Amino acid sequence: MADVNTGDGGGGGRHHQKKRAKKLSTRIDMTPMVDLGFLLLTFFMLTTTFSQPKVIELTPPVKTDVKTKVQDTLSLTLVLGKSDTVYYYNGQLKLDPDSNNIMQTDLSDEGLRKVVLNRNHYVLSSIKSLQDKHNANQMSDTTYNRLLDIAEGNKFALFVIIKTDSNTKYLNVVRALDEMNICNVGKYSLIDATDDDMKMIADYKQKHKK
Repeated sequence: MADVNTGDGGGGGRHHQKKRAKKLSTRIDMTPMVDLGFLLLTFFMLTTTFSQPKVIELTPPVKTDVKTKVQDTLSLTLVLGKSDTVYYYNGQLKLDPDSNNIMQTDLSDEGLRKVVLNRNHYVLSSIKSLQDKHNANQMSDTTYNRLLDIAEGNKFALFVIIKTDSNTKYLNVVRALDEMNICNVGKYSLIDATDDDMKMIADYKQKHKK
């Protein structure tokens, strides 16, 4: 608002004073920033809690001096190299290059999984019977899980030997172990590949080299 002066009494003139610009004080409302900070803090705390590391549960066997011989008809050996190729053989490895029993597959559903499923038919047929009873509510969950473990560990069940060397990819080892669970293989071991294994694989590659 302008101030009006009436003069000094000697004259009847009016003098108008100019308007002055108002200086506004700067004030920043930090409330939204504080709310955003608490929201971000809550978000990161929750995601950190829910994000649990994923690991594979392995139950190592008890160390013993007793050696168990696995029947050739029940054993399947897998050799994982530096590539995604899986070399495998049934029973014992034949060291004669002319009668090399090594075969080749991969880690796909139509590769390793198909090989293991074909060899593990005895256990799978037993599990199928258990699943039918369980689905028909003729068997409790506890009983089903107990009989499932017994079927996978049956003396006629497939025994898979997974061999690796220093060049084997860790991811391929995990994928091979996953296939054991998918194919209901309850008996398997993880050991180092021998020189004979690597030699026979080299002979196989040379023989099937295109």
